[in-house]
Amino acid sequence: MKKKVLTVLMTQALVASMLAGCGSSSDNTADQTQATDSTEQTETTDTAEQAATTEAAAEETPAIDYGSGEITIWVAENVVDLTQQLVDDFIASNDAYSGYAGNITVEAVGEGDAASNMITDVSGGADIYGFAQDQLTRLVAAGALQPLNDNMSEWVKSSNDEGAIGAATSGDALYAFPMTSDNGYFLYYDSSVVTDPTSLEQIIADCEAAGKGFYADLDSAWYNAAFFFGAGCTCSFETDADGNFTSVTADYASDAGLVAIKEMAEVASSSAFVDGSSAGEATNVGAIIDGTWDSAALEEMLGDNYACAALPSFEGSDGQTYHLSGFSGNKLLGVKPQTEGGKLAMCYEIAKMLTDTDAQLERFNAQGWGPSNLTAQADSAVQANVALAALQEQMPYMIPQGQYPGEWWDLAGALGADVENGTLTVDSADEDFMKELSTHDDTCATLVQ
Repeated sequence: MKKKVLTVLMTQALVASMLAGCGSSSDNTADQTQATDSTEQTETTDTAEQAATTEAAAEETPAIDYGSGEITIWVAENVVDLTQQLVDDFIASNDAYSGYAGNITVEAVGEGDAASNMITDVSGGADIYGFAQDQLTRLVAAGALQPLNDNMSEWVKSSNDEGAIGAATSGDALYAFPMTSDNGYFLYYDSSVVTDPTSLEQIIADCEAAGKGFYADLDSAWYNAAFFFGAGCTCSFETDADGNFTSVTADYASDAGLVAIKEMAEVASSSAFVDGSSAGEATNVGAIIDGTWDSAALEEMLGDNYACAALPSFEGSDGQTYHLSGFSGNKLLGVKPQTEGGKLAMCYEIAKMLTDTDAQLERFNAQGWGPSNLTAQADSAVQANVALAALQEQMPYMIPQGQYPGEWWDLAGALGADVENGTLTVDSADEDFMKELSTHDDTCATLVQ
């Protein structure tokens, strides 16, 4: 009897022990669930607090105060109306710009005159102005350009081709917004007259036979560089961060220079030769060395015979063949230093807008200006333009235009002037040619510090 009672008691104890174990497991699961819920609630709270902190920080960052006032912009005459419309639409697009509504004036001042005017009187000049890249160093030295801030510099570098970026750079700083990559020249010709646009001799012979003019600007340093660089000459200047000229490499007084200037004399001796590179002043054109800015005028002038090509090659006095070269360059848009931070910020925004994709395409469609903006360059209409196609074909032979002292343009231009006025002719002795070329090189050395 005692054994039976003991067995029953032991069984009850075992069952109780098992039930106790099950109860403990349930309690642990509940505890874990509560811990998880607590952690999730803490994480949610932390996330909400972080979002609130970020939002508060954003609210503490003030919007740019562009202020109010008047802004003057100088651009080429043929894009004044377009520029004014682009600016007016831009100001109307954002309430933050309202302080300048109706107070922005666009005036017709060409790139060359704009640079000269700014250098002469910075304070009286435009707040934003277009200029050719060869004026950059002079403008920097005159204090007429505000260096771009980091944000604008990064935007320019990411949006434009390398040549345009280099054109806007002096020292290690960007000083302007690129507007074009079309400041070079190539051949326009009447396809009913010119039978072979790749040969300078044939072009001139065809123009002579047809009684048509062959237009070339030999007394311009910018244009006659096509002969010197094409023959293998070098003329380049180095500058420091302040725009001062520090050194020069010039070897026009060489065998290559002799080939170049004798070829210029050969061209000038032709009855077809006409000094000039402006379609607006040209008549009876058989061929003309000109740029994209005259494409519309020449297309209208030549009609169905309108054609374009890279510059031709010529046979030098040494019997070798040379391809005409020349300068490639850009139009730039600069901002004058400002005393008010808000106005400077507004000028930056306007300059950025006027050199962005849409504005560059607007100028291309209206005037045929070739874009520097990478997205605009990829536009199908841009790629189908025959003048720009000819310029692109010529580009491998061109020299990116660096910075040159103002005096150099007259100095090198005088070489062509002496050819045109008969001081130097096809019958001149090599010594006479070389004397002129040596004067050029020696004078270049005096133009640096």
